[in-house]
Amino acid sequence: MITQKMKYALKALLVLGDEFQRDRPEALTIEAIAKRSGAPKRFLEQILIEIRNAGIVASIRGRAGGYMLIKRPEDISISELLRLIDGPIAPLPCLSRRAYQRCDDCTDEASCRLRRVFAEVFWSYLILIDSLSLADMLGSPEVAMQVSGG
Repeated sequence: MITQKMKYALKALLVLGDEFQRDRPEALTIEAIAKRSGAPKRFLEQILIEIRNAGIVASIRGRAGGYMLIKRPEDISISELLRLIDGPIAPLPCLSRRAYQRCDDCTDEASCRLRRVFAEVFWSYLILIDSLSLADMLGSPEVAMQVSGG
């Protein structure tokens, strides 16, 4: 299950992605992003800083300032965003790509039945989630509706 923080991040990126696709995109203030996305402004500030530090959005100072995408929507991986916002996405630490740890109670990973069962499910999930980008969400009202809870 994704966290509420991740849902807010996706909603904000959908707003910024819509703006990115306009003929002349403009930077959007946190207030504008909050209003369009329905995400609380106080959470967006922290989330947008994390996303900015990852090189996905830029913050622009001044009268026409705000946030805007600096990566193309098709280059923004949903799985990478999940890892950025929520941390490791593997169901077991021994299956994680980036945060691998042997399970404390495991004597042999090769014969671990828990690992084997969860690995099959997780790899299927990973293939799908690794193939999704922000562009997929922007282009599909059905996917966007599922994220927004509609």
